[in-house]
Amino acid sequence: MTIKDLLSEIGAALTANKARSFLTVLGIVIGIASVIAMLAVGNGAKGSVESSINSLGSNLLMVTPGAQRGAGMAVSSGRGTAESLTKADADAIASEVSSVAAVAPDVSHRYQVTARGTNTNTQVVGTVPAYTTVRNVEIGSGTFLTDASVRDLGRIAVLGPTTRDDLFGEGADPIGQQVRVNGVMFTVVGVTAPKGGSGFNNADDVVYLPITTVQRFLAGNQSVSTISVQATAADTIDTAKQDVTDLLLRRHKISDATLADFTVMSLADIASAASSITGIFTILLASIASISLVVGGIGIMNMMLTTVTERTREIGLRKAIGAKRRDVSRQFLGEALVLTGAGGVIGIFIGWLISFIVSRFGITATLTPDSILLACGVSVGIGIVFGYWPARRAASLNPIESLRYE
Repeated sequence: MTIKDLLSEIGAALTANKARSFLTVLGIVIGIASVIAMLAVGNGAKGSVESSINSLGSNLLMVTPGAQRGAGMAVSSGRGTAESLTKADADAIASEVSSVAAVAPDVSHRYQVTARGTNTNTQVVGTVPAYTTVRNVEIGSGTFLTDASVRDLGRIAVLGPTTRDDLFGEGADPIGQQVRVNGVMFTVVGVTAPKGGSGFNNADDVVYLPITTVQRFLAGNQSVSTISVQATAADTIDTAKQDVTDLLLRRHKISDATLADFTVMSLADIASAASSITGIFTILLASIASISLVVGGIGIMNMMLTTVTERTREIGLRKAIGAKRRDVSRQFLGEALVLTGAGGVIGIFIGWLISFIVSRFGITATLTPDSILLACGVSVGIGIVFGYWPARRAASLNPIESLRYE
């Protein structure tokens, strides 16, 4: 049997019962579209997280407090809850570690911020001028914090663009205006350039204040939330990490590194952990969606077995006039492959359409070539796996018994 004859037989067989063929293809379409959409959402989430992490800064190390423990060191309140880091630690890192280019301690907390009868609950970051260098913060208008404002407990504020819009209106010029942070008055001296983000991770929904002012009038203590450290180069990150760790262990008089009351993480460590989590999330979504593919494959097998039974006399007649086992097997396997192939193509298109629609609602969804190739491979694989048994059963029919079949 030639390829042309085979394709002609497959087309005639599938169009003989269009409704059944359509419903069978529909199962594959739903499965492939689900997998494509879920992978796109998962890849989009992974890319969004990586982009957010990379926007934090280059060659960055994050020093955070350790876990606060209860009496007898038996109860831990969670990493980052201890008040074990101070601005003096940051100053020591800047002056004593040669592999460090810049250091920016900060005190972060959410406060109610009011201005002109408007208010918003936003992230307030008390920090130093080096913060712009270490954390890739750019000034859109006005100026940032100065060394003098940190030294003299200045009452100045720099707003993120989202906070500015919430307090003064979209695109307004707030420089020179007054804002109250937890009841303390500050004068706005600048607005940062947009960085992007949403919800509680919005890097534009923030107010920057001098760290000493925050410690004195808002936090009420001298501890810091994070010390951001910029290594001199990408190849010195590991060295800087070890040097910072050794220095803080000496300053805190800790001989056993496993008992350290702080944690030093590089941006690569954070990105790796985040990628691992989003990767597991993507696999979970794809696994759930693939259940519908298995159901669709079972539907194809059911249809093909039914078809073999209905066409028993036809198979017997073809074998009686010279058709070989492989000819019959190829036809039924080809029918299964055509069904899954058509379902795969339509499913990929619908999956892309769902990803596009989801992206329009602000949820990042990224469709990659790997996802498309995976979907194509899966659809072909389902056609072979679930079409093999019906094809083999059809090829093994005895022609004499088949011609007697009623």
